[in-house]
Amino acid sequence: MSPTYLIRSAWSLILMMAIAAPALAAGPMEEIKQTTDKILSILANPALKAPSKTAERERLIRQAVDERFDWGEMARRSLATHWAKRTAEERKEFVSLFADLLERTYRKKAEDYSGEKVLYEGENKEGDYATVKVKIVTQKNKDIPVEYRLKKKGNGWLIYDVSIEGVSLINNYRTQFNSIIQQSSYDNLVKKLREKAELK
Repeated sequence: MSPTYLIRSAWSLILMMAIAAPALAAGPMEEIKQTTDKILSILANPALKAPSKTAERERLIRQAVDERFDWGEMARRSLATHWAKRTAEERKEFVSLFADLLERTYRKKAEDYSGEKVLYEGENKEGDYATVKVKIVTQKNKDIPVEYRLKKKGNGWLIYDVSIEGVSLINNYRTQFNSIIQQSSYDNLVKKLREKAELK
């Protein structure tokens, strides 16, 4: 299962949470819903639909996504053992490139939302970690289980992984990144990520 498919499914889920979520006490699911409400508001705003407002709309969406995703934690987990070998500057650049890669893919898939249903199966908290489980029901009545994994930071909860149909987004990237590093080098991986960033 490709990262793009996982991101597309996760993006559809994030967009739909605002529509389907019942009123809940403050917690991981509620914080995801708050982010979703913000993104939906941006997408629905008539003043941001004009071509001349594209850059502003993208900036606002990126800002909303940045507030909910822990890019540093996701980047670290995706590099796994290779993270420890990186300098502070290399880590900083990699986090930026990784965040750009995921955000860009999410944004491009925003138009995919077509009214799928979402069933909430609950959240589970263990200390500073939590999972939010939901089920997307497509228009073809196919059930897609999704699990958000979050870590508490300060007074909020940040996403550090998303699992679609049992496949972890971070594990998927970890496998791809490790393969590139093993076959060539870390520098080559960064080069590929820079090239993707330049195409946005």
